[in-house]
Amino acid sequence: MKRIFTILISLLLVATIAVGFAACRDNGDVIRLNEVTHSLFYTPQYLAMALGYFEEEGLNVEITNGSGANNVMTALLTNEADIGLMGVEANIYVYLEGKKDFPKVVAQLTKRDGSFLVARTEMPNFDYSNVTNTTFLMGRKGGTPAMILQYVLNNKGYTDGVNITMDYSIEFGALGPAFTSGTGDFVPLFEPAASQVVKEGKGHIVSAIGMDSGEIPYTCYSVSAKFMKNHPDKVEKFLRAVWKGTEYALTHTAEECANLLAKYFDGTTMDLLISAIKNYQDFDVWMTTPVTNKDAFNRMQDIMENAGELSQRVDYDVIVDNTVANKI
Repeated sequence: MKRIFTILISLLLVATIAVGFAACRDNGDVIRLNEVTHSLFYTPQYLAMALGYFEEEGLNVEITNGSGANNVMTALLTNEADIGLMGVEANIYVYLEGKKDFPKVVAQLTKRDGSFLVARTEMPNFDYSNVTNTTFLMGRKGGTPAMILQYVLNNKGYTDGVNITMDYSIEFGALGPAFTSGTGDFVPLFEPAASQVVKEGKGHIVSAIGMDSGEIPYTCYSVSAKFMKNHPDKVEKFLRAVWKGTEYALTHTAEECANLLAKYFDGTTMDLLISAIKNYQDFDVWMTTPVTNKDAFNRMQDIMENAGELSQRVDYDVIVDNTVANKI
């Protein structure tokens, strides 16, 4: 992951002319949002769209699927996006690479890993005490889901190659098909993939990994210092709309939320939408305040250090700016 961001910084030198041109563009009421992936994990954001909360704030939000935190960060650094939705680790990596106008976290959307641990058999009262000599599919080494699962397993007394196997050979997006085809004993899956495996009778959800790891700034909104300086009003309006969506997600049924979000998730059945949203509600994944917590930030660095992906720790105040979040 660190090498990716080193390459990213080098590529920015080539993009200087394009950046200068884009900076001159007047976006008016438009907010260009680049999200790390399109997922029900971000239900409050899509509810803000469905319920017209962005329009109420006078904003026209254009969403792009960045398909990875490195792409979201690149979009922010080259002024191709105004706001980026991604994990805080991306901000830390770029800061450590020496980028001066590095984007800061201005609000937090999710407070824990959104993946669920799926086993081949039912395991009531699962507590990691009976997984010795089993194989866990992890996803890409250095990826945030893999780092968090490694952190959980290490804290439970398991070491890769000693009393457990942590398989990093399969990309996170391919974990579901690999598991259902017979690879591994356990797999971390986001929704609705986890519910789909259960529905097919090919696995059982035994734990919520985010509950096992503790609270962290898993998915946050970031903006550049320049955008925050020039458009603090737009940032505040955007965040206020998202937190109206959060309040809706926390106070309405999964069925009500699913009915509003179905149009954004073509191809996902209503029963899977409801199951996925209910799981996220039950396991308390969304923030009740947009303010990023210092202890959670430091826990994320613990996770990165445990995985060998952090060269040095970074002060909370360097990466996080709660100025606008405190107003919401």
